[in-house]
Amino acid sequence: MKDLVIIGSGPAGMAAGIYARRGGLDTTLIEKVSPGGQAVYAHSIENYPGSYQVPGYELMFSFANHLEKFGLAPEVMEITGTELSGKVKLVHTQSATIEAKAVVIASGASPRKLGMPNEGRLTGRGVSYCASCDGNFFKGKVAAVVGGGDAAAEDALYLAKICSKVYVIHRRDSLRAQDIVQKRLFAMQNVEMVWNSVTEDILGEEKVESLLIRDVNDKTLRELPTDSIFVAIGQVPNTGLFAKEVSLAETGHIIVDREMRTNVPGVFAAGDVTVKPLRQVVTAVSDGAVASYSAIKYISTEF
Repeated sequence: MKDLVIIGSGPAGMAAGIYARRGGLDTTLIEKVSPGGQAVYAHSIENYPGSYQVPGYELMFSFANHLEKFGLAPEVMEITGTELSGKVKLVHTQSATIEAKAVVIASGASPRKLGMPNEGRLTGRGVSYCASCDGNFFKGKVAAVVGGGDAAAEDALYLAKICSKVYVIHRRDSLRAQDIVQKRLFAMQNVEMVWNSVTEDILGEEKVESLLIRDVNDKTLRELPTDSIFVAIGQVPNTGLFAKEVSLAETGHIIVDREMRTNVPGVFAAGDVTVKPLRQVVTAVSDGAVASYSAIKYISTEF
């Protein structure tokens, strides 16, 4: 039986792994795809202390190397189910069932989709959820970004450096992004703000050709020519596997206390998957550290 299973190897999961191994726990860290989570796709992170304007993949590579110093590397496997309510926690994968004394859920979140009729059909053909991943495919072309937060503004800034024109489509008349990011964005000559507007549909046969835009005030429709659309309207927490046992908020995020404890004894959660006011690498790392610290205390008391 393992002491601890950590589900997810983004910033929260890797920080949890470092603290768990330093605390002497026999730990398994499970990742579905690859280490780093959504932070890998950030083209520049400038608010993580000591790492000014570092690419996301570079910072996460550093995290992974740090983790390996403590003898822990993510195991890539897909979880098919969990049984968390008993004293011994069961994590089912495609190849085996892992028993553990405690579990840290750090499964993160996935990009929220627009829900447009042609969105799925044109994904990978001009529809993207990651500017740093796919932006270079549209070098010298026209791009549109949907959203009004930090992610949307930063995506637009990145695209403005390589695309001929960037539209930023937002349902309100002001952005929610940090002031410093907004100032940089508004200074770009090839960025055009499309205020008070929402996307009704994505048009094109073999690839994205234009967007159908509706003005939220007068309800008028217009077609906006573009070669691509980058969707940055938030994240959906990856909590489907745990919804039957762990208490969730209306948003689908896991409810935790200050010690990252869920409603299930021995089950902790950390990072973007939880209810929290700020979802950044720095807060995810803090959550992961606290979650493993709490797991260590729980195991020492209960086993």
